[in-house]
Amino acid sequence: MKKKLKHILSKRPSMRMPRAPRLGKKEPEKSLEQAIQGIPRITNETVAEHREEVLSSARKYIYPLQHSAHRVVLISSSLLIMVVVVFFTYCMLSLYKFHSSSTFIYRVTQVIPFPIAKAGSRYVAYENYLFELRHYIHYYQTQQRVDFSSDSGKQQLEEFRKRAMDRVVDDAYVKELAEEHKIKVTDRELDDAIRLVRNQNRLGSNDQVFEDVLKEFWGWSVSDFKRELKQQMLTQKVVSTLDTDTHKRANDVFQQLKGGADFAALAKQYSDDTATKDNGGDYGFSISQSDRDLPPQVIDALFRLKPGETSDVINTGTSLEIIKLNEASGGKVRASHIMFTFKPVDTYIGPLKNKDKPHLFINQ
Repeated sequence: MKKKLKHILSKRPSMRMPRAPRLGKKEPEKSLEQAIQGIPRITNETVAEHREEVLSSARKYIYPLQHSAHRVVLISSSLLIMVVVVFFTYCMLSLYKFHSSSTFIYRVTQVIPFPIAKAGSRYVAYENYLFELRHYIHYYQTQQRVDFSSDSGKQQLEEFRKRAMDRVVDDAYVKELAEEHKIKVTDRELDDAIRLVRNQNRLGSNDQVFEDVLKEFWGWSVSDFKRELKQQMLTQKVVSTLDTDTHKRANDVFQQLKGGADFAALAKQYSDDTATKDNGGDYGFSISQSDRDLPPQVIDALFRLKPGETSDVINTGTSLEIIKLNEASGGKVRASHIMFTFKPVDTYIGPLKNKDKPHLFINQ
């Protein structure tokens, strides 16, 4: 058996791996030499040629990228232009066709100075018109509960639109007169006017109450209130400057009082207040320091006088007044006044309107 197994194994092929052929010592050197021979040789004479060859190989990758970037810029620019055109078209239609007064459109007009009219040499900003109109709408919606979608509400809204337009056009002519005569309202004058009213508790007991009242009644911020007040003061100052006749009448009467003339007799003769002139200018009621029936300038002057004293000429903005304190008791006073009413502002802006009529950009 052993002999048979030995005989079988002797006939099996050999399992030994063939030996790798031996490399001579010069085989690595030959391989390196062959690799070096495949690299192009660069000399001073051939450097420009090789540079161009490298760049030309890279251009096939660069040019598609540049083309793609150009297309992205072109598409982005086209989209931006389209958005701008759509936006301005929407705004123009909202303002000039549909007469929108929405908060969004109002904010747009605060940034972009769309005109609504031309008064004289000045363009009237649409924002000025919406500023006036929106506080009318806010007051009557929140305080008077007016439904502007009803027939009567729509008629009232049209009246407010006309009133707001007339106001901003008149303001434009007032500003033209103010520039011509170098009239302006300073920040100090504005602050003094607000302080005077605040001291008489006419604008709330504190800043928070003041802000809440403005927001509740008019939808205004404090800066909105200052803006409105400053324009009113400018109008009054223009009229006061130009109405020299009223100043002359008031100063003439004041000089007569200084000369010993009777206050009641002068009031009956010269006062423009038809309700008090026949009573010698007597108001006919007791006046407190927070009384809102009289101008704040008059209240301030009254509580600085002693009984029997007469004030200087006081400019209330709408009139000139001379007041006399008759008696004071328990924090209240009784007094008389002589009032000289300024001419209406249209006396001075009317000729400007006739000379260069306002041109409106919306139909009313």
